Amino acid sequence: MLLRRYEMPWRRPLELLAAACWAAGAVLYLACTPQTIPWRLGLFLFILCVGMAILRLRQGLHIVAVRAALSGRAMQMISTRQLAALTADPEQVVFGFGFEWQPVHSQRLYELAKIDYREMRIAPAVVKLLGYVDNPQPDEEIGLPYIHGVEQKEMLLARPLQNFEGGTLVVGTTQSGKGVCLGWLITQAIRRGDVVIILDPKNSQRLKRLVMRACADYRDPDTFLWFHPAFPETGARLDFTFNWQKPTEIASRIQSILPPDTAGAFSAYGWDAVNVVTQGMIRLEMRPNLMKLMAYIEGGIEPVLERSLERFYEELLGMHWRAEPELVRLQERARRGGFKSPSPEASAELLALVEYYRRHVHESRRDKAIDSQVRVFRHDREHYQKITSILLPILSMLTSGDLGRSLSPDPFDVDDERPIMNLEKIERAGHVALICLDSLPDPSVASAIGAMCLADLAARSGIRYNLGGYRRISLFVDEVSNVINRPLIEIMNKGAEGGICTTAAMQTIADLAERLGGEAAARMALGNLNNMIAFRTKDQPTQMFINETFGETAIHNMKVGRNTAHDGHLGDFTAVDSAQITEEMSELVPTSLLGKLPNLQFFASVAGGRLCKGRFALLDPGVVEAGENAQEGALP
Repeated sequence: MLLRRYEMPWRRPLELLAAACWAAGAVLYLACTPQTIPWRLGLFLFILCVGMAILRLRQGLHIVAVRAALSGRAMQMISTRQLAALTADPEQVVFGFGFEWQPVHSQRLYELAKIDYREMRIAPAVVKLLGYVDNPQPDEEIGLPYIHGVEQKEMLLARPLQNFEGGTLVVGTTQSGKGVCLGWLITQAIRRGDVVIILDPKNSQRLKRLVMRACADYRDPDTFLWFHPAFPETGARLDFTFNWQKPTEIASRIQSILPPDTAGAFSAYGWDAVNVVTQGMIRLEMRPNLMKLMAYIEGGIEPVLERSLERFYEELLGMHWRAEPELVRLQERARRGGFKSPSPEASAELLALVEYYRRHVHESRRDKAIDSQVRVFRHDREHYQKITSILLPILSMLTSGDLGRSLSPDPFDVDDERPIMNLEKIERAGHVALICLDSLPDPSVASAIGAMCLADLAARSGIRYNLGGYRRISLFVDEVSNVINRPLIEIMNKGAEGGICTTAAMQTIADLAERLGGEAAARMALGNLNNMIAFRTKDQPTQMFINETFGETAIHNMKVGRNTAHDGHLGDFTAVDSAQITEEMSELVPTSLLGKLPNLQFFASVAGGRLCKGRFALLDPGVVEAGENAQEGALP
């Protein structure tokens, strides 16, 4: 049984020589019949020789075909029109060209590791003569060509859309092909009619052109939205605090972008500070945004508290509440300095209003939002600034200059004609939003914007989960280590139920571990993604993580032995030849080869463990008509 399963294609095709000998024998028997051989016997021998010649020829050509693919395949470029032809079925996700990886391919790789693969390559002229694809990988390209060349036949890699609802991880080192992969997946999502949200820390111009081309081809061009912190005047304005069901959600979103602290106390104080201001603004029928929150947290809650108390007394005491004798007495005392002010910004009238609330309003009639504001107002000002110090730098980054007007839009500003968008409007109108974070010059602001967007989307996911009936959202996050936070992990974990399908791209686990505080936390986050597309990666922990997903297979090893013994007499000796095939479990894909993949080539684990080896073609949105026609024949 083992002998039939063992294969060694990395050798000379000796079967072709045997086929030639059998063919010569057939010609010989044909020539000798019936002069020297009875015609029945000659016919039998002729048929036997022809049959054996055909069998050996097939076996020899199989060896040639396997060896012919060792030169690999050069990088290829296709147009968006060609991609549209390949992705005609919207219920299928196409992720390149390749084949399903089987144990036989692992066996071939392990055998190739023992020899110099260049000696096994077939001359291009012979390959072309035999009708095989003649686009070998040039020597100047990165990576080993034979990794993709262990299989001579390619097909279009596609899986049902539902297989990708559990999330997809795209991992690979710099310039290995992650951006091209995202371009394929984003183009298909736009064509399907999904709501598409893209977080791009690098501001890739190529990706922007692809997204705009896809919107022009399959949607109304006005559906494309662009945001860039360095060019706020040319994009849309985004309000990440617009949608909420409970006021506490806004405080939770702000907390999600805070840097982690050991005890969590400062984060808790920051959450409370935002929540108190938010509750007060909502009670006054004011819509919270980042700039207003910054103003009332940094400058003090006095304006909100004073207006809240005035409205409360109006509801409690009537329209003439200012004539209340006790309140008038307290105001006069406050003007004379009778009360110690916790804040230099507090007016005498505010001190009187607070004292009246504390002394003369029964607890059963008090308002919890005002109680919280009074507590913050009476807190020592200097100490309060210390405990909220972690909050102010983050809010300051998001509210400075033109960025503040972009993230806290004023709908009554007639001079600003940029559209004001929020995630609910983006979803209902079916927009494609490309949010560039500009992480290279300003990583802190980029991280804060991305985290704020993800926190808002997580809240939106909860609304969708509760209510249902909303459009599918395809979320693409490039360089996920720059923006990952708890809301994104929640989206990856539970977002599929709310119709949000996430694709996250990263380089190494170490990047993610640094952001989340440890490798265990990074692995926990990645465990929420069901599919993985792995490009070339040089980081060993990342390679080990990838191979854990791929699993193991049985590899056959042949051991050949020869023993010769002389018994002392001339011409007397004993010779023993032996061949033994053993089986042992090894990695389905050798770890060392993950760092030697050519650009745009990958291993993919999809649909619950189905392993594929594939490659992407460069997607060019600017190919002219003649170029498209010229490349049609290059498709497999």
